[in-house]
Amino acid sequence: MTNSASSLDETPVIFSCSNKQLMGVAHSAESDSNRGVVIVVGGPQYRVGSHRQFLLLARGLAAQGIPVFRFDCRGMGDSEGEFPGFENIDEDIHAAINTFFELVPTIKEVVIWGLCDGASAASFYAPSDPRVVALVLANPWIRTEQGEAKAYLKHYYLSRLMNKEFWSKLVSGKFDLSGSLRSLMSLCQKSFNTQTKSESPVLEHNAELPAGLNNLSLPDRFYQSLKSFPNSVLLIISGNDLTAAEFLDVINAEKRWRKITKSQNCHQKTLPEADHTFSKRSSMDEVIDCTYEFVSRIKSS
Repeated sequence: MTNSASSLDETPVIFSCSNKQLMGVAHSAESDSNRGVVIVVGGPQYRVGSHRQFLLLARGLAAQGIPVFRFDCRGMGDSEGEFPGFENIDEDIHAAINTFFELVPTIKEVVIWGLCDGASAASFYAPSDPRVVALVLANPWIRTEQGEAKAYLKHYYLSRLMNKEFWSKLVSGKFDLSGSLRSLMSLCQKSFNTQTKSESPVLEHNAELPAGLNNLSLPDRFYQSLKSFPNSVLLIISGNDLTAAEFLDVINAEKRWRKITKSQNCHQKTLPEADHTFSKRSSMDEVIDCTYEFVSRIKSS
């Protein structure tokens, strides 16, 4: 990976969305690229991100010739207003892209990069804007109570049964067996619950979803959005993350999902050692590298 160049221009900007002032930062690149990247932050983070992950991503891409724009949506970070929920930030993303185009006149098209619920928000928005030529979706958030329970049972409890430390605690009496059994029974009950109510990782919101989507579960809305998006998608999946594990459980369980994820437009990069926010620098470097490679090889629209 090319080292980040701190000498590149990073321009802070205040722009408007629904009569609220939003804060963003544009990262210029030493090129005349007609394609840029807009980062949609996953909550409850702001434009810098956990351990500066979005800052590092933006600088890493800009140093390799790809301009980047990162921003705080309404009610997050330094932006005004109330957070409308990740399912309702289309206006914020649209305003950010407009501002990016104004700041970098060479830009004609964008790739949206999103983490967690930011990835879900990006997928909801992308089909409505022809300027979006691709998506990079890192550990997408499609959580339901049932899905979360199944993921815990499959990826946490079963792995603990294979753990030597678990059996040592159990034999020594240092393990809260009754409490764990209660938790296990609760998860089993939830995993068989047929309701598919989605859960937000940030805040509850009362805004109505667009017509036709307001009655869909979060996984179904995500599916319909990807199905409606005709361009390239890169899925970045962490190997050490329950959100990513739950996402994989959902997309691997149904034929309709496999039809999308196995198509020529969909690509997947798995980072076995990475956690949810790519906290190790080696993981972040891999994210920058695979994002750069993906963005660079997309055919112009």
